[in-house]
Amino acid sequence: MGVQSESLGHGSVTPEGDLCVIKIGFYRAHFKIYLPRTREHQDYCEDLPDTGETVFVMEYTYGDLGLVPVDFRIIRDVTGLGRFAKIEDVEALSGEDIESATILYRPPVRQTDIYTINHEFQESGNYLGIVTARHPETNQLYTAVFPFEVGYIGYGYLPLFVLLLVMVQAGYWWMNRKKKR
Repeated sequence: MGVQSESLGHGSVTPEGDLCVIKIGFYRAHFKIYLPRTREHQDYCEDLPDTGETVFVMEYTYGDLGLVPVDFRIIRDVTGLGRFAKIEDVEALSGEDIESATILYRPPVRQTDIYTINHEFQESGNYLGIVTARHPETNQLYTAVFPFEVGYIGYGYLPLFVLLLVMVQAGYWWMNRKKKR
């Protein structure tokens, strides 16, 4: 089953305050990913430091998403766009490409309040999560695409912090040199 071309709106997982929120059209849910075997209760929005057992959780912020059939798909990032992949990029793939890249697919199902799905990642790499919800009255399809990396061992904010520290130190030296003159 391919991603349907009638989908509307680009969705994403974004941090809002201390929560990660997935936006599926006008639907919203708190989104968390857990690595219970390696990171216990630590939750993640997107990038995962380890492979292995993974639990995806969407806690619906409003009851209406619990009334809607939601499907969940994870594909290897065959777009090559990584963080910049959007729904249009996924829709540009043929149905055959989607199927061959799919590592997890759960057909549309209604789950009230909390939607959970487990997967065992065997390989590190770049992936795209695709969540689709069909409005029960209008039959309109809404899709969120969220790029993420498994086995992520990046430096995070460390390079930015080091650069800031170097700039502050250079400013300090420059100001002291100027005062001595």
